[in-house]
Order: sequence, then structure tokens, then C-alpha cells
Amino acid sequence: MPVSRKTVDRLYDLLRRDGKVTYRAWIDAREARYLTRMLDRITTDDEDGDALRFFLIRSMRGERPPIDIYRGHTSTCRIDGPWQEVDHYWLPLGGLVLTIGATAHLDPFEAKALHRKMEEVVEAAIRAWARDQDLYSLPEGTESIDSDLAERAAKVMIAAWAEQQRASTNGRDVEPIRPRARDLIDTLSPPCRLCGRRLAHA
Repeated sequence: MPVSRKTVDRLYDLLRRDGKVTYRAWIDAREARYLTRMLDRITTDDEDGDALRFFLIRSMRGERPPIDIYRGHTSTCRIDGPWQEVDHYWLPLGGLVLTIGATAHLDPFEAKALHRKMEEVVEAAIRAWARDQDLYSLPEGTESIDSDLAERAAKVMIAAWAEQQRASTNGRDVEPIRPRARDLIDTLSPPCRLCGRRLAHA
């Protein structure tokens, strides 16, 4: 980018009164299709933009780009990239384990072994959750949702739950309990035709 363009941008930013700055970057044409959409979402000045920026800030604290991050209540496991391909094998560059009383940097083979272990644990937890919630009895849905409708329904559920807690606990700290859909039937979205749940799919 020409130095003159950067200088003009900086001078323009000094004159702005809205607290915003100009940022320019050249993007490879092959990657622009998805990168521009990603940048648009990250820089949006709303709750979604705030959530994405917070997620990225937490994910980019290390010196290397993360492949995966697994977090518990007090412990974190980070697998560091970029992936390295050697004779058709893929290995991370390393990893990091943070837990109470221990901080450890992992070599590529330790990181690969822990990554595989974490994937197995996550897979088992998701499948167990699906069984416990009887998700297998529902028609298979799609990944996409009507985000506006789903967010309104979720916020209604949260507000109703908060009101129930205030009315029933008298200030005592209790475990959160999901409100029953039938108690909110007048305010939630209609059941999804695909999966039967009340956060409607697109």
C-alpha cells in the first residue's frame, strides 16, 4: 500500500469525531470471497460483532495460530498450528496446557496425542448429550437457522427464566433450570418442521 494512502488515512482519522479509524488491507482475490464476509461480521458494531471479537481475542493470545482450544472451568488446552504435513502425516507445531499448579508447553507429538484425546472426549460427551436429550428421536435438522427468530426466542426464554428465578429464590443462588417450552408456548417460535424444536431452522 502506498505510503501516501496510509498518511491520508491517518490524517483523516485524526479529524473524525466518531472514535473510528480506517484500516486497509490487500486481500488475495481467491480468498476475498470468504475473508470479506468474515471481516464484515467481525467489524459489525453490534452484539454479534462484540461476541466474535471477544472469541478471537481469547483465541489469539498465543504467538502461534491455534488449531483448537479446549477450556474447562479452570484449565485450558491449546493445540498450536499451523499444521505440518510430513509423509502424509499431519502434526501441530506444539501446544499449551494451563491448569491449576501447572503450565506446560507441548512438543508436536505430545500436542497431537492430547488433541486426539480431547477429540475422543468431546465426541463421547456430545453423543451422550444427544442420547440424554433424546435427540435421536427427532427428525434430522440442518445447521442453518433463522438467526433473528432464534435470537428473539432465546432472549424470551432467558428473560422468563430470570423472572422465575427472581420470583422463586428470594435471593438464593440456585442452579439454572431451563424453562419448559410449554410454559413459553405463546412467546416462542413455532416448532421447527425439521427437528421439532422451538428455535426454528431456516
